[in-house]
Formats: sequence, C-alpha cells, structure tokens
Amino acid sequence: MICLSRCDLRYILSFLRFSTSRQTLMWIPDSFFSRWVNPHISISIFIDRDPTAFAPILNFLRTKELDLRGVNINILRHEAEFYGITPLVRRLLLCEEIERLCCGSVLFHGYLPPPGTLFPQLLLPRILHPLAQVNYRTLYSLSIPLFVYKGNISALYYIMFPGAVVDPRKVLIVAGHHNWIVVAYAHFVICYRIKESSGWQQVFSSPYLDWSIERIALNAKVVGGPHGDKDKMVAAASDSNIILWSIQDGGSGNEIGVFSLGVPVDHLFFIGNQLVATSHMGKVGVWNAVTQHWQVQDVVPITSCDTAGSFLLLGCNNGSIYYIDMQKFPLRMKDNDLLVTELYHDPSDDAITALSVYFTPKTSVSGNWIEMAYGTSSGAVRVIVQHPETVGSGPQLFQTFTVHRSPVTKIMLSEKHLVSVCADNNHVRTWTVTRFRGMISTQPGSTPLASFKILSLEETESHGWCGLPSGPFGERDDQQVFIQKVIPITNKLFVRLSSTGKRICEVAAVDGTTISCFTVRECEGSSRMGSRPRRYLFTGHGNGSIQMWDLTTAMDTANKGEEKKDEVGGPTEEELLQLLDQCDLSTSRCATPNISPAPSVLQPSRLRESCSRSVSTPPSLTLYVVHVCLSTVSFSCCLYLFL
Repeated sequence: MICLSRCDLRYILSFLRFSTSRQTLMWIPDSFFSRWVNPHISISIFIDRDPTAFAPILNFLRTKELDLRGVNINILRHEAEFYGITPLVRRLLLCEEIERLCCGSVLFHGYLPPPGTLFPQLLLPRILHPLAQVNYRTLYSLSIPLFVYKGNISALYYIMFPGAVVDPRKVLIVAGHHNWIVVAYAHFVICYRIKESSGWQQVFSSPYLDWSIERIALNAKVVGGPHGDKDKMVAAASDSNIILWSIQDGGSGNEIGVFSLGVPVDHLFFIGNQLVATSHMGKVGVWNAVTQHWQVQDVVPITSCDTAGSFLLLGCNNGSIYYIDMQKFPLRMKDNDLLVTELYHDPSDDAITALSVYFTPKTSVSGNWIEMAYGTSSGAVRVIVQHPETVGSGPQLFQTFTVHRSPVTKIMLSEKHLVSVCADNNHVRTWTVTRFRGMISTQPGSTPLASFKILSLEETESHGWCGLPSGPFGERDDQQVFIQKVIPITNKLFVRLSSTGKRICEVAAVDGTTISCFTVRECEGSSRMGSRPRRYLFTGHGNGSIQMWDLTTAMDTANKGEEKKDEVGGPTEEELLQLLDQCDLSTSRCATPNISPAPSVLQPSRLRESCSRSVSTPPSLTLYVVHVCLSTVSFSCCLYLFL
C-alpha cells in the first residue's frame, strides 16, 4: 500500500488523462506519436508536458481545425514543434506573420539596408603562411576568421580566438550630429545625411581598418577646416589609436591622420573644431582643425566629463572638477599646455563619477556662469552654481541629495528636471527644479518626482563608460527619454520619460533582427519657415541595417493620452518573463542557471546573432585550431595553449 500526503494527491490530480484513437494520433507522419505509438499494442502514454497546451493540439488532430481563442500562439507553437505536428506549426507561423507588421508601426520612419557591397571583402578569410611563423598575440587582436596555409592547398587551418571575434556585419555604434549620422561596424564606418527631397543618402564610407572600432565621433559643421567651412569630420578609435577623416561636400573623404593617446580611449567627441579624446587613466588628447596639431596632456585620472560651449569639464578621482577652455587652445600651443584649471573640489573628497552642466540662454550671453550637477562614488548628488551676479567668487554649493547608496553613474541637469542614475541596477531618482529669469532657484530643495529602475542585463566595462548607454537622450530644454534594452539579444526597446519613468512607446525591429545599438537625434527635415526639428530613435542591428523611429509622434501621442492611460513604465512582469525566456542568463551578470527556452520563442534564425566583442589579450591565450581537409571534407580538432 502506498501512502500519499494531501500535497502528493493534489500533485497527481493536477495531471490530465486524454483518451483518443490511434488514427487520430498517427495521421501525421514523422510526428512524436507516429514514432512511439505501436499500432498493435494498446498502451497508455505519460507525457511530461503542459496538459492545457495539449488540449488544442489534440482537437486539431481530431478535427484539423484550430481555435485560437484564449491561446498563447508562441506557447502553442512551441508545443506543436515538440510533438512534430508540422501542419499546425505552419498555421501558427502564418498567424504570427499576419500579426507581424513588416513595414513597422505608425512610429516606424525609415530603413537603411546593410551595405552589402562592402561585406564580401570582409567575409573572405585571410590566408596566412605556415603556422609556426604566426604571431599569436597579434592575431588575437584581429576580429575576423583566419585560415592558415601550411604548404598544401588541401589543408587549411581555421583559427578562432574565443571572446575576440566581432561579427563584421553587426552595427556596433550609431552617432549623429545635425542632419548626419555615422554608423560604425567592426572595421569601417559609413556616413549618411538627410535632405528634405531625397531622404537619407550614403555619402561616405571609410577604407577597411585592420583593428576593431570601439569609439566614433562626428562633426557635421566644421568652421575654418582644412578644406573650407563645408567640411565634415569623422573619427574612429580603437584602444589608444585614433584615425580622423575629413569629408567634403560632395562626399569624398581624405584621411587627416592617425594619432595616439598612449592609453585606451574612453570618450571621443568634438568641441567646435577640436577633436577631443579622454581616458580614465588621466590623459586628454586634442586635435585642432585650424592648427592641424595633435597634443596630449597628462591630468588626474578622469572618472567623468561633460562639455559646455567651448569648455571641457573633467570630473576626477581626487574629488576635483577641472575645466579646459578650448577657445584658448591655439594660444597655448607655444607653452605646450592645455591650461587645465581646477573649478571646484568636493567637500567629502569623493571621486566625481558623473557630471552635467546646464547651459542656459541667459548665462551663455553673460559669461562668468556655472550651473552644474555632479554625482560621487559615495552616491551623493550635488548642485553647484555661479551666476553672473556672483562674479569674483568660485562656484558655491547649492544643494546636496543623499538618496543613492551606490556610485552615481549618470546625472542630467535640464531646464525642469534633475535626473540621477546609480549603479544599483540603474536606479533612477528625479526631482523637479524651478528657475527664475532662466537661473536655477529651487528653495529650500527640489521637489522629489519619481524613483524607478532601468533594468538591463547588458554588461559594462569596469569603469562603467563603455556599455550601451540608456540615456537620458534629448535636448536639455525639452523632455528627455531613457531607452531601455532589457536583455543583450533582443529586437525590442522600451522608450520611457526620464522624469517619471512612464513608458512612451516600445519599438520592435521590423525584420526581427537583434538590436545591437541605438541613439536619439533631432534632425531638421525641412528648411521651410516655422518647421521644427523632429526627434528620431536610430537603431543598429545585427544584420547591418539601420532602422528609424519617430519619437516626436510618440511623445505627442503619449502627452495627449496622459490622463487616460495607466502609468506603465518598463516591462511588466509578463513582458519581463517573455524577454528572459529569450535570454541565456548563464552568460549575464545574473547567477540564475540557464534553462533551455522554447525554440519558437527564441527564433534562432533571427535573434541568435553574435553579441561577442573585442577584448584585450589576457595573460594566457587559448587558441582553437580546426584542421580542414578540403579533399575528403573531413574535420579534426586540436587544442593548443600558448602562455
């Protein structure tokens, strides 16, 4: 006799028993049932699957009809794939295709296809000479497949360096300036511009680069450049090296030069005609378009930076904020000094981990101004001010907030809001600020507005600058947005207001491909009087395409329905579980063990794209060499370890 507890009994009763005929189960060849059901033996089959999902499958086998009322199509398709019910899988695929908008929703604005003409030269393997003559540490820095030729054309050695391969088709970075955008792939960059009549057009593509691109910068309005005021400039950086091109009005480009910072480049951007590169290791490099000179300056290790007009502001690990006036840069060339000046020192000596300067119309004309918010390694958020009325004295501490317990990673001071983000799973705190005659005047303290998180499983580098940024994006005198990418391999983004965390919209790739990067830009689509710039979200994808989304329309729609719609922020619990079903948590920062998800949910043909990126060479180097015998089409594998 078997004794069962009440819990055991409830567990057994939760299973359902289905009775049907052999003809019903076996009319589809090569299905799960045709392989296991013996036509000559009467048996009962126990299947450890969800019985609620099996009921519509059994009804389909009986009637060849499909009732989708109250059924999750993804789950049902997954179960149909498990049972091998091919006709049902095809019907469900058709249902999904009908629901999917290949031309996008009302927010979809445009599509730039992958630059296919450039890919053949990237995808061809490199043929190298005998294996013994290969410098393996040099090869490790390369990021495309390699074949080593060993004297016989029938024997090639395919070399793969784990963790170092970057898919040459994947868009790594998208950046913009005015009506131009620059797109970075692993080994080349492409520039596009928009015109009112002709739309987006490709105007420049760089030569193939041997090293993998990590940073890019674009200047679409160069004044006094080497070829006149109509020049554009684009720069790309990898590790410590920077290459700079000038682009003429017709689209032709010239290489200006290759420069070295001496240490890894963390930030690359333009201030006026100056190309600026900074490193957390305490170096600033500047190239000037007028003097055509590259200069590197040693400073205190940098933990944050921001720009304001012609000023570069640096937050450092010693608790000080320094500034460099780029307008004086040509005048300091003889002294070989960038004139780095200390502006303010934190009263607690904490490292300045985030920095934001608000440039108001009033103070930009008056001069002698400063309105700055900064965050520290201890989690403090401080606001310092120096208005024209207080000329002669340094910036004064205006407000301090201690609501974060982790280092502040991002801060934004805008016309109406103060937004800070800390390292605790991107925890966001926001405040409403008031201004009098254009200057901040909140007393006795800013009004707390919202507290929420921008959850993301994307990994970042140790100093926290090089992961995919979530924002805030947008002009500081307007509403800004966060762009939330929850899991590394996904085709969906959530757009949220930076002030409240409210969801404005969500966008999904029209071709189902993985979103690898994104940015938000305002573009002037029309030169007509009274027309205003429109805000667009640009997404780069694993297949090399660029897709565009109209955020101006999304924000207008969200503002009109603000009182009617529920306050929805990031993904709901149901949406989060669906996203996590697509994510291999074993490769993320989460310690949750990996459980094989449904293949129909993963959509491997669309979402399983490379998300690896270039990494620095470790002390020990593992090299996988696969011998390919072309004559017999057989494969053998051996493993070598080089120290």
